[in-house]
Amino acid sequence: MSQYTALFDANVLYPASLRDILLQLAVTDIFRAKWTADIHEEWIEAVLRDRPDLDRARLERTRDLMDTSVRDCLITGYRALIPSLTLPDPDDRHVLAAAIVGRCDVIVTRNTKDFPESALEPYGIETQLPDTFLHNHLSLFPETFCEAVRKVRARLKNPELSVEQYPERLQDQGLKNTVTELKTFSHLL
Repeated sequence: MSQYTALFDANVLYPASLRDILLQLAVTDIFRAKWTADIHEEWIEAVLRDRPDLDRARLERTRDLMDTSVRDCLITGYRALIPSLTLPDPDDRHVLAAAIVGRCDVIVTRNTKDFPESALEPYGIETQLPDTFLHNHLSLFPETFCEAVRKVRARLKNPELSVEQYPERLQDQGLKNTVTELKTFSHLL
């Protein structure tokens, strides 16, 4: 198991298509994935704001499956650290506190501007956009990455997505570099 540890911010756990590939990769052990109950609550609330037709219990089932599927993923004991941290958006301090307590190497987030290097550097933490994070892991572990994509694609039923269509869905999530490289491996998808 890799010791490289990534904290997933709520904004990469929703939408589902991004969450699915991140979690499928997390169970391969090419990195360690972490999050908190607070992060879960954030992504669940975001889904319910956008999709009030969805049932909270269904989303909580997804949360529970995430917690049981990914080894040692939940970080606790970070809340006391929150008041001592300074970030542009005070509401993001819990994410940095969790990353510190969880000994994370990276925070994977779409909001890198909310986590300035000067605030993270003392803790040896960096931020990466999901495209950078995924592209790096595709470059390092192409066979494992492609197998993860195959598994995610096989689970999709409504609608099913072809080898050509699935990268388009990832492209819609801003994963431009990942998709560009992934297309060179289409024979493995």
